[in-house]
Amino acid sequence: MEQTPATRASAAARMKRLAVVAVSRMHPLIQLRWLAVGGQVATILFVHFVLEIALPLRPMLGILAALVVFNLFSMGHWRNRDEVSDTSLFLALLLDVVTLTALLHYSGGAGNPFIFLFLLQVVLAAVLLPPWGAWSIAAITVAGFGALTVWPGLVHLPLLYTAVGLFLCFLLNAALVVIFINRITRILRARDEHLADMRQRAAEEEHIVRMGLLASGAAHELGTPLATISVLLNDWRRMPVFRQQPDLLDESEEMQLQLDRCKSIVSGILLSAGETRAESPQRSSLTGFFDALVENWTATRPVREFRFDKFIEVDLQIVADEGLKQMICNVLDNALEASPEHVTLSVHAGPRDLVIRVLDEGPGFTPAMLDHFGRPYHSTKGRSGSGLGLFLSLNVARGFGGNIFAQNRDHGGAVVTVVLPLQALVLEDEDTDDE
Repeated sequence: MEQTPATRASAAARMKRLAVVAVSRMHPLIQLRWLAVGGQVATILFVHFVLEIALPLRPMLGILAALVVFNLFSMGHWRNRDEVSDTSLFLALLLDVVTLTALLHYSGGAGNPFIFLFLLQVVLAAVLLPPWGAWSIAAITVAGFGALTVWPGLVHLPLLYTAVGLFLCFLLNAALVVIFINRITRILRARDEHLADMRQRAAEEEHIVRMGLLASGAAHELGTPLATISVLLNDWRRMPVFRQQPDLLDESEEMQLQLDRCKSIVSGILLSAGETRAESPQRSSLTGFFDALVENWTATRPVREFRFDKFIEVDLQIVADEGLKQMICNVLDNALEASPEHVTLSVHAGPRDLVIRVLDEGPGFTPAMLDHFGRPYHSTKGRSGSGLGLFLSLNVARGFGGNIFAQNRDHGGAVVTVVLPLQALVLEDEDTDDE
C-alpha cells in the first residue's frame, strides 16, 4: 500500500524521537571521558612536578592522547547516527576500563587510590547495558584489579599520598555518580515516557481503525437509501402540487441540498477508507484548497457571520487530502456549535509550517476539557459519544507530523490552533510530473 504524506511524516517523526533517545545514551560517556582526560592530565602533572613523584610521563600521556583521539572520533561518529547498539556501548566502556588499568599500572598499581574509579565503570555499565554487558564489565574490572595487584608497576606511592588520594577518589566518585547517573536516569525516563506515549498512540490508532471500519460499513449501507430519497425528491419536484406551491418547492430544493451534502460525506468516508481512491492524488494550490473548503463549508452550514483571513507567503502545490479537509471542517463545526453567531478561520503559511486558527465567541473550554483535550469521550457537550471529533482531528494532525492546541481567549470564546509541517503537504514529485 502506498504511503500518504501524512503516514510518511508521522513515521519520520517517530523514528527521529527514537533516534534521539537512543543516541543520547552515548553522550554521557563522551562527556565523562572528557572530564576524565582533563582530571587525569592535571593529576599526573601535579603528582610529577609538585609532589615530585617520578611518573613515566611519555607512556601515560600517550595513552591519554589516544583517548582524546578516540573521543573526537566518537563525537563525529555518533553525531549523524540514528541509533547506538548495546555492543557499541560495551566496547566504549571496555576501552575506558582498559585505559584506566594501563594508567594505574604506570602510577602505583593496586596501591593507587584512584583504582576505585573501576566502581564508576561498573555503575555505568549496570545502568546503560543489558545484563550480559554489565556482568562482563564487572568481571573485566575485577580481572584488572587482580592484574594490578600481581603486576603493580615500578612506581610506589607514599602512605600519606595514598590516604589523601583515597579521599579525593571518594569525592570524585560521589560527584560523578550523582551527576551522570541522574542524567542517565532522566534519559531512560524520557525513553520510557516516549514508549508509553507510543503505546497510547497505538491504542488510539486501533480505536480509530475500528471506528473507520464502522464508518465505512455505515457509508455502504447509507448509499442505497440516499439514492432512493434523491430519486423520490426529483419525482416530487415534477409533480403539479409542488409546482403550484413555491414553499414546498423551496423546501424540496433545500432537502436536495442537504441530501447532496450527505452523499458528499458518504463519498468522503469511502475515499478516506481507500475504496474510491483515484489513480493519481488530487493536487491543488494552498489558496485554492482553502477557498474551496470555505465555499463548501459556508454553503452547507448555518453560520451567520464568518470571517476568513489568509496569509500565504508562497502559494505551493499540495495534495488535497480528504482527511485534512475533514479535520478542518470538524474543528469549524465544533466552533459553530459553540458560537453560531460568529466563527473566524485564519490561515498562515510560513516558510516551514502551516498554522490554522479557528476562533469562536462561545463559552470556551472548561479546565477539565483543556486538561483532556483530544482524548475520546471528553467534551463540553454533555452527551454520549461527544469528544470523538477532536480526538480524530488530533490524530489526523499527528499523522501529518503536526499537532492541535486549544486555549480560551481573554475576552471570551476559544481558539483552536492546528500546526502542520508544509513538507507533509507539498507534492514531492511535482518537478518530475512536469517533465
